[in-house]
Amino acid sequence: MSEQCQDTLRCNPNDLRQAMSVHTRKITDSCRDKDCIEDLRVYLTCGSQQLLDSASSTRVRSAELLHACVDVESVAFDRNHYCIDVTFYYRILADAVVGSCRPATLYGLAVFSKRVVLCGEDSRAHIFRSDTCMNGAETSSCCAANLPTAVVEVLDPMVLSSKVKEVSECGCGEVMAQIPGGIRARFDEELVFSSEHRRLFVTLGQFSIIRLERDVQLVVPVLDYSIPTKECSDSSGSCTEDPCEMFSRIPFPASEFNPRGCDKQNDNDNCHSC
Repeated sequence: MSEQCQDTLRCNPNDLRQAMSVHTRKITDSCRDKDCIEDLRVYLTCGSQQLLDSASSTRVRSAELLHACVDVESVAFDRNHYCIDVTFYYRILADAVVGSCRPATLYGLAVFSKRVVLCGEDSRAHIFRSDTCMNGAETSSCCAANLPTAVVEVLDPMVLSSKVKEVSECGCGEVMAQIPGGIRARFDEELVFSSEHRRLFVTLGQFSIIRLERDVQLVVPVLDYSIPTKECSDSSGSCTEDPCEMFSRIPFPASEFNPRGCDKQNDNDNCHSC
């Protein structure tokens, strides 16, 4: 076998061996979003709600994305476009000061839903797979609808602000959607959805990318089969390498010793008086 071409963009077209049919996913459409989610209600656990009702001050510490539920539906008036409904579930951590005691940690659940419309192309094919089966079906294959697959990539949100409101002030009478059992299991106490005296609200900033994908068959040129260049090893020598030997291969960071002017420092340094 000839040597593998490491840079396929510079390979000689005469070296092409054959054309190969591959099955992959094609991205039909995608978008990115920068959501500022204002005054998102936090459903606290029972113990946390008791702390909030008697707290003199509260500060939200962080927000963690627990899960995102994604649903795809076709748009009735356009067969090429699809609605993607995404519901995000966040764990909110906050500190509450009760009297003169040290801050106590309270936490709860926040839920945010959004909808986007993307082009997913039209397909009349129904897909059957041998590795999955329908519940209760005797056959070993499963039929999937011709909907495209939605993929959501999202970072943990940034906490921008928070506030506490008396229930009599906020006029919030919204009905909470059903929380999946897996989300409820992430909290060691029951969540409070009603009959509380105070409510915690947060404003979050979130970056996300949403895309639609479809299964396709493509014909691609083949240069050669991919063979790993790294040799297998059953020794743990690389994990127990002499630290001094490893340190000796690290280049000396001379630039770190050079004084830097205020105009070259990071923005976070905020150097204005040198």
